[in-house]
Amino acid sequence: MKAIQFLKDSSEAGSAREVELPTPTPEGHDILVKVEAVGMNPVDFKVRPGEGSEPKTLGFDAAGVVVSGGSDATIFKEGDLVYYAGDVTRPGSNAEYQLVDERIVGIRPTSLDAATSAALPLTALTAWESLFHRLRIDFETPDKNAGKTLLIIGGAGGVGSMAIQLAKLAGLTVIATASRDESADWCRKLGADHIINHHGDMPGQLSELGIENVNFIANYNDIDRSWEAMGEMVAPQGSIVLITEHRNHLDMGGPFKVKSVTICWELMFTRPMFKTDDIIEQHNILNRVAALIDEGKLLATANDNLSPISAGNILEGHRRLESGKSIGKLVVSGWE
Repeated sequence: MKAIQFLKDSSEAGSAREVELPTPTPEGHDILVKVEAVGMNPVDFKVRPGEGSEPKTLGFDAAGVVVSGGSDATIFKEGDLVYYAGDVTRPGSNAEYQLVDERIVGIRPTSLDAATSAALPLTALTAWESLFHRLRIDFETPDKNAGKTLLIIGGAGGVGSMAIQLAKLAGLTVIATASRDESADWCRKLGADHIINHHGDMPGQLSELGIENVNFIANYNDIDRSWEAMGEMVAPQGSIVLITEHRNHLDMGGPFKVKSVTICWELMFTRPMFKTDDIIEQHNILNRVAALIDEGKLLATANDNLSPISAGNILEGHRRLESGKSIGKLVVSGWE
């Protein structure tokens, strides 16, 4: 099978090549998927092999067709159209065929093609888990969430794009951050009630909106730059979820202690990495997201599509993501 691999020491946007690898055979809970399209995420360039590492087949988001399954695989059958975000510890989706644990795979939306579906899994899972599993917002009772506020830092990115929509379905008032006119317009299109600029005085901008503080903060952007501001903006007994790496020591005291703030982390890969007892939740979430898409309650977030799946287009995708100016999701689809 064809695969796109990054070579040793390509921690900078460096060389990738097309290689021929054996088509793997599924065992246990694994299914073999013929990959039709891949979604690209910042994690792709963050895990490129460094000096002394072996070449890697990267890629996490994918949409494709089930070819076969292992002895313990019972959820899917040959020919099922699926989508998933994969497992950071295993070979990725930048290949014609991929093995993936069926318990983290969903039936993709019937209303979308493979490319548009491939943009969804990682961001949808991260947004869903961060809001409803980490912050413990109740998705099923939007009436009870009326009047509660959520600040999304990084609203126009892939995760923020899904989180805005899910939070609105859950009945929250959503304030999203965006630093450019086009990203602010994107957030409004997805349902954000208010927009503030994360490069400016965020607490001051909240005050101008008549909002003293927020019940929840989902930081999908730069933790270090916004740490002090989050301490000011979060409500007493409020909650904050984080997904990105921090560069400096984070002082958990100060306003966070005085306000008894809950601070938690979200990593979508935790369940597949550790084969947690509730790993099947990712299958359930993806099926729920597909249903919401097909019901017209969620908008797809694909905003850019490169074709075909090739070393050159994968590299171009990395470059665009590293610019930090992406809006929505970038996908790469189709094999030559």
